[in-house]
Amino acid sequence: MMAHPSDHRLCSPGLLRLVLVLVGVVLVGFVVGPPFLWLLKGNSSVEASCPPCSCDCSSETILSMPLDCGKDDPEMSEEMEKDIITLLSEELSLQKNVSNDNLEHTKVLIKDARQTSSHYQKEAEKCNTGVETCEEAREKAEAALIEERKQTEEWKKRALEHGWKDEREVY
Repeated sequence: MMAHPSDHRLCSPGLLRLVLVLVGVVLVGFVVGPPFLWLLKGNSSVEASCPPCSCDCSSETILSMPLDCGKDDPEMSEEMEKDIITLLSEELSLQKNVSNDNLEHTKVLIKDARQTSSHYQKEAEKCNTGVETCEEAREKAEAALIEERKQTEEWKKRALEHGWKDEREVY
């Protein structure tokens, strides 16, 4: 006999299908809705907040730009006076500094890893020593138990020879 008869279902397959379709429509609305609404509204809010660009990129305006742009800035003029060899030397120096920093960081990480490894190795050695000690004690206890059983059997045998009856045994 079934625990739940088939005519007492909580929901029919049609109702389940309807719920799944509704959930799918809502999810699609959340994913597609905002960008779609933004496109329908257009860029009117963006256009209102930004002034129109007045870019004249013809070749004449590019040529008419001043060539001494940044001449009043001492750092800029100093950089502009450097030749390619000096710039490459500075770049190599910077890369060397970064490499040295990375190397130092790596050395610190390796040192920490070695210390941690050493710590765990010492703990493992302690554990192995403890296991060996326990194993030796277990072997001794097992040997003592075997010897004790032999003596018990010997004493029981002698007692039975002298007329003792074990009341605990059921024949």
